Amino acid sequence: MAGLVPAIHVLQNCIMTGGFVYILTNRPNGTLYVGVTNDLVRRIHEHRSGFVDGFTKRHELKLLVYFEQFDDIRDAIQREHNIKHWPRAWKVRKILVENPDWVDLYPKIIE
Repeated sequence: MAGLVPAIHVLQNCIMTGGFVYILTNRPNGTLYVGVTNDLVRRIHEHRSGFVDGFTKRHELKLLVYFEQFDDIRDAIQREHNIKHWPRAWKVRKILVENPDWVDLYPKIIE
């Protein structure tokens, strides 16, 4: 393909995998973090184990209270971007609809 940068050519031919958008907290109605990943179990394990420096480690955000699954990682990335710009009340409402007791969902996804 003449004129294409090799890296772009490779990206055009790679198969995108699915992804997840997730919300972590430290307690019911506590601090919220919205993230995206292609491997939810691995990523939440990293957060819970303290492997991820930064906001989640500093605020001890280890409870998975919400997630959405997507067939295409690009859709998950777009959804994460959208949710991050929502007011806090909208995020809390989304959690309450799906998980009114703020139960940690991590044990359910590793089964």
